[in-house]
Amino acid sequence: MQVTPSRQEFAVLAASRAMVPVRAHLLADRHTPVGVFERLAGSGPAFLLESVEGGDRWGRWSFIGWDPLFTVASRRGRSVIDGTGPQVAGGDPLQVLEALLAAYETTDLPDLPPLHSGLVGYLGYDAVRYIEHLPGMPPDDRGLPEMAWQAVGTLAAFDRFTHTITLVRNVLTPGGDTSGYPEAVARLEAAAAALGEQERREVRPVPSFGKMPDTVPSVTGAEYQAGVVRAIEHIRAGDAFQVVPSVRLEVDFDGDPFAVYRALRLINPSPYLFFLRHEGLAIAGSSPELMVRTRHGRVHSRPIAGTRPRGATPAEDAALEAELLADPKERAEHVMLVDLARNDLGRVSEYGSVSVDELMVVERYSHVMHIVSGVSGTLRPGVGPVDVLRATFPHGTVTGAPKVRAMEIIDTLEPVARGPYAGAVGYLDFSGNLDTAIALRTMVAAGGKAWVQAGAGVVADSIPAAEWRECLAKAGAVLEAIAGAADV
Repeated sequence: MQVTPSRQEFAVLAASRAMVPVRAHLLADRHTPVGVFERLAGSGPAFLLESVEGGDRWGRWSFIGWDPLFTVASRRGRSVIDGTGPQVAGGDPLQVLEALLAAYETTDLPDLPPLHSGLVGYLGYDAVRYIEHLPGMPPDDRGLPEMAWQAVGTLAAFDRFTHTITLVRNVLTPGGDTSGYPEAVARLEAAAAALGEQERREVRPVPSFGKMPDTVPSVTGAEYQAGVVRAIEHIRAGDAFQVVPSVRLEVDFDGDPFAVYRALRLINPSPYLFFLRHEGLAIAGSSPELMVRTRHGRVHSRPIAGTRPRGATPAEDAALEAELLADPKERAEHVMLVDLARNDLGRVSEYGSVSVDELMVVERYSHVMHIVSGVSGTLRPGVGPVDVLRATFPHGTVTGAPKVRAMEIIDTLEPVARGPYAGAVGYLDFSGNLDTAIALRTMVAAGGKAWVQAGAGVVADSIPAAEWRECLAKAGAVLEAIAGAADV
């Protein structure tokens, strides 16, 4: 196995970089991302990021990470860094992220995959209180971190186009220290050896799915619909144009969270598939929606608003799509949120550079279809990834508009804090790039429980019962995955 860089090349890079990625390229035509995760990720903090493009094609890259250099988790403004990371000052989680990105700021090397170093994890919805001044939030009955990130330690980047895996071990090099190089090479050799081992597993039939677990909702259907009525009253009074109240469904859960992820990627393959395992916490998701992405000076958003259930036949699907695109309520709601995305990106983009690249196309998923648009801009010089998060977080499609007033109204309608739901999941790399999804169609598991949360956009002419049904339809795929996880 050829390792890059050599010991001598490593020493040259270490003299000018806070971190150096040591890597090796392997043939991977007999492997899958799920199999690689199960073989290499162990039982500690780890992640798997995958994607589906166009609704029916797997994206080129999947990323499997384990043995992080350090982890960082924040609760109530106190951030704890565990591992070899620096102890940064500041209670604001976003300031902590900025300090960590600055400590390891680097430039890309030519033979590395799009993600090879950085922070992978989530920023919970309630962290918005470090961006906007909001009244006291609803009770936090779970005590989950406001954010939790892993600094990429060992990584397997799975390339479906070339059928290769790039193994990476990042080495901290304070003051040009090269002593970590032998250990990095040994880790890569151990990972390669593990991938080469033969393994016999039971071959199972494709599960039928369709079952639903028993759930305990944070509000009943009647309570949710009463909240929709109150939201409509606020809208008609001129307080907001749209509000997005949600319901959280709780399930007793003592199973394998990764099995839920495997089931979910079968039931509902989506643009953003993710599995995060932190200490005492696992998150499995199949989100349809980009939160925000930056790469090489460009920033992108892809708002989703407007929903219909999937039809039982292609003809029903086509009829529902036509009805969705012709519905004046759905069109008005969508255009409003596209304008909100343009405004958010305009806060960090060069004047006149923000454009709507794609307007009101329909994308279909396992249980629902959505209207989707694409918005992008050119970042102003000096704008970093955390600046972009501050300008766009949380996404308007999970709050409503105007964003701050809509969030204030949501706090009066929802009885518990949202936690990871409707926040951002993905990565911030040390080269200044950012790629995050909105935490939708997501299971959060901790302490023998699992939670699934979903919301619906309420406008002046919303029908309360229809909004409740939309929430249940959006939660359906994840609930099916929880119920069917034992069969995968």
